[in-house]
Amino acid sequence: MGVSSVFAGDVDAGKKVFRKCNVCHTLEEGGKKKIGPNLFGIMGRQSGTFEGFKYSKAMKTAAVTWNVDTLTQYLSNPKAFIPGNKMAFPGIKKPEQIENVITYIIEKSK
Repeated sequence: MGVSSVFAGDVDAGKKVFRKCNVCHTLEEGGKKKIGPNLFGIMGRQSGTFEGFKYSKAMKTAAVTWNVDTLTQYLSNPKAFIPGNKMAFPGIKKPEQIENVITYIIEKSK
């Protein structure tokens, strides 16, 4: 799954942004959950479905399929996109940082 030319953030810059995410999430194939679920292969996965992680009812019933658009909306304001979810992180305010971190997540999930 390559990153399209329409959505091509900076992988190295995304790695730096992901350091904030890494406090609670892993991004390795077969990686264990931390405070939050493993994000490896999140694109195309339905919200609330990483096996072995205890999701909020809101996340389980949101029925969001993660893609560039839904992840962009979620990362910009998690509580507004899925009200009642447990993620304490307030969101990423700069669009270029969101694009970069999503690009990094996509690349690391290959």
